[in-house]
Amino acid sequence: MKRKITLKQIAKELGVSIGTVSKALKGSHEISEETKEKIQAFAKYYNYKPNNIALSLKNRKTKTIGIIIPEIVHHFFTRVIQGIEHLANKKGYNVIVGLSNESFDKEVINMEMLASGSIDGFIMSISKETLLKQDYHHLNETINQGMPIVMFDRVVSEIRCDKVIIDDVEAAKKAVNKLIANNCKHIALITTMDYISVGRLRTQGYIEALNKHEITTEANLILKVDDKLVSEDYIDVLEKEIKALFLMNPNIDGVFAVNELYAVTAMKAARNLGKRIPEDLQVIGFTDGVLSRHATPSLSTVTQYGHKIGEVAASLIIEKIESESSEDPVRTVVIETELIERESTK
Repeated sequence: MKRKITLKQIAKELGVSIGTVSKALKGSHEISEETKEKIQAFAKYYNYKPNNIALSLKNRKTKTIGIIIPEIVHHFFTRVIQGIEHLANKKGYNVIVGLSNESFDKEVINMEMLASGSIDGFIMSISKETLLKQDYHHLNETINQGMPIVMFDRVVSEIRCDKVIIDDVEAAKKAVNKLIANNCKHIALITTMDYISVGRLRTQGYIEALNKHEITTEANLILKVDDKLVSEDYIDVLEKEIKALFLMNPNIDGVFAVNELYAVTAMKAARNLGKRIPEDLQVIGFTDGVLSRHATPSLSTVTQYGHKIGEVAASLIIEKIESESSEDPVRTVVIETELIERESTK
C-alpha cells in the first residue's frame, strides 16, 4: 500500500512551494504545463486526497476564528474565550465557538462544521478522548494543508503548531511548596488520569516539590480521579472517593488538587469528617474561578490568567493567518501563574 501523502509532502518531494502544488492540482494557467504534469502525476501515483476541512478553510478568508474547547461551563475556558474575543474584535476578527464535550468524534465534527462556515484558523484545547486515543490525524492534515492552529492548555508536542501554556510543573511546585512551608507533613494529591497532559505535569510538580524537601512520595496519598467524575452528575461519587482517601489516611494535613472542583469537594468531604480548615487541613486548588472565591472557606489557588492566555492565542493565530510565509517558526508562549492565598491555608 502506498503511503498517505499530504500537500506539504508533495511540495517538499518536488522542491516547489505548497502554493505551486495547490495551483497545479487545480490546473491553474499560472503554472507551466511541465510542472503541472509532474505534480499531477506524482499526486496521482500516491493517491493524494485533499483534506476537505483544510480546503474549505484555505480557499475563503472571512476574518473569523474558530475556537474548539472541551467544555463551556469551566471558568478557565470561559475566561480564555473572553480573552480571544477581546483581542480578535480589536483586530477586526469574529469568533465562533464549538464544543467537543471531551469527545474525539465531536472534535473532528466540530472542525468540519466550523470549516464549512469559512473559518480562517483554529484555536483549540484538545479533548480528553483525543489525548487518550493519541489520534491527531485531523490536526496534522489541517496544518499540512497550510491552515494554522494554535493550541492552549491541553497541548501535544507531536503537533507542530503555536502553543500557549503555563508551566504546570512549576505552578504545582508553588502550591506544594506553600503547603510544606506551612508545616504540612502529609500532603495528598487529587489529580486526573495520567494521559491528560496538565494533570500529569501537575503530578510531576507535586512529586518534585516533595523530593526537594526530602519528603517521601506515598502512592496511597495520590488519588487519580476517573474522568466521568468531573461532572455535576457524579459529584456525590467524587466526594465519596475523596472521603475514602481521608479515612484511609487520617494523618493527611494538606491537599493539592489539580482543579478547583476537586479542591472544593475535598474541603466539603473533610468538613463532613469533622476536620477544620485550615487548622486541621490546608487545601490549595487550581484555576481562580467562582468556586474558589465563594467557597467556605475561600480557596487558596493557583491562577492561570485565562484571559491573557486567550489574548496571546488570538494574537498568534491572527499573525499566522495574515502571514505571507508558509514556513513561519513555531512558538510556545508560557504565561506566568500566581499563587493566591485565601482562607483554606494558614
